[in-house]
Amino acid sequence: MYRRAATACNWTVRRLPILGKPDQGYGRDEVLFLHVMFVCTGNICRSPMAERLAAAYGGELEIPDLRTSSAGVRAVIAHPIHQDAVPALESLGGDASDFSARQLTARIAAEADLILTMTREHREAVLGVAPRKLRRTFTLIEAARIASRFDAQNVGDLADFRPHLGALELPDIPDPIGRSPDVFAAVGAQIAELLPPIMELLRRSIGPTVESPTWST
Repeated sequence: MYRRAATACNWTVRRLPILGKPDQGYGRDEVLFLHVMFVCTGNICRSPMAERLAAAYGGELEIPDLRTSSAGVRAVIAHPIHQDAVPALESLGGDASDFSARQLTARIAAEADLILTMTREHREAVLGVAPRKLRRTFTLIEAARIASRFDAQNVGDLADFRPHLGALELPDIPDPIGRSPDVFAAVGAQIAELLPPIMELLRRSIGPTVESPTWST
């Protein structure tokens, strides 16, 4: 079972204006936070799996006050995680409980510091409602490859390295809806495999220096 990264302390929370370059004036009872949102179509399979796995991995890395969420461009509003996605998620260490699908809106997008989508079409949909998020919106595969191949030190660096990726090396994460449980498991495993370099980047952005765990997916 994963440990939630969010804390219950009554801290004064300030947003980080330029990720990776925090102010020097934060007091002992103040904390920076980073909000990562994942986006797919219905918000009942791919994006909630990514959301809950990211929360689990963030707990293992002890990333301070990491917030994860998800939304759908055509959400099945208020539905729980798809029944075939639940065992796939739980087998990878994520928690499928207490989830309710929600529709992507401009307000929701504005709340996120980093938006990771399952497909290029989803990325365009995000930018359609929140064009100012261009430098903070990537496909999950896009962000994972930038984080693993280039010298990105914080989330703010991702957009700088994006031009170095070729379009042909950025496939989409397939939608498992209507397919067998094995496909759900395969999609979950693909998401789990893509997350570690992104989580390491998030740790470098705002987290303390801790020993990195050995990832197993």
